[in-house]
Amino acid sequence: MKLPEISRRQAIVVCVLALVVLVAAGKLLEARQPAVQKRAARVKLIGAASSSRGRLMIDVSGAVHRPGVYGLPAGSRVNDALRMAGGATRKAGLTLVNRAATLSDGQQVLVPEKVSAASAAVASSGSTATTATAPIHLNSATAEQLDELPGVGPATAQRIIDYRTTNGPFKTVDELDSVSGIGPAKLAELRDLVVP
Repeated sequence: MKLPEISRRQAIVVCVLALVVLVAAGKLLEARQPAVQKRAARVKLIGAASSSRGRLMIDVSGAVHRPGVYGLPAGSRVNDALRMAGGATRKAGLTLVNRAATLSDGQQVLVPEKVSAASAAVASSGSTATTATAPIHLNSATAEQLDELPGVGPATAQRIIDYRTTNGPFKTVDELDSVSGIGPAKLAELRDLVVP
């Protein structure tokens, strides 16, 4: 098959037209490139955040304005959860809450109410009247605080701290059963006195 011959002038016109089309297509792609790159970067960041960091579901209850379950980004602190729940009420005993503690998925943040001066006076006078005490937070309690729990001595308190250091924060009170020296009977005794 023989191709038709074209003149030199026709060849130049075809080449110029092809060059114009290529330049126009390049400009169009270049104009769209930043938007595509930004969108791809945003999708990559969202994907990385959801896959590696995820979201935490946190139960906030007690002396807060809006108790409930809230979704927070990984790495959030107790203070972030309190803010999501509308902040603490005037009755809240925030000195008993470690607001800087890092949260873990499924954790409960329980904000106790302040102990009134009358209740504190009754408790310090040695009266047998029962007073409301705040539960001890397993993920932030010191060895001394854990040692005050019934049936928990200094050695068991240290084993609780060692367990959370090795295995990460407690997600449930039931995890105490995995700590050496705490069996089902002691766990039942501690269940209402501690929170994760």
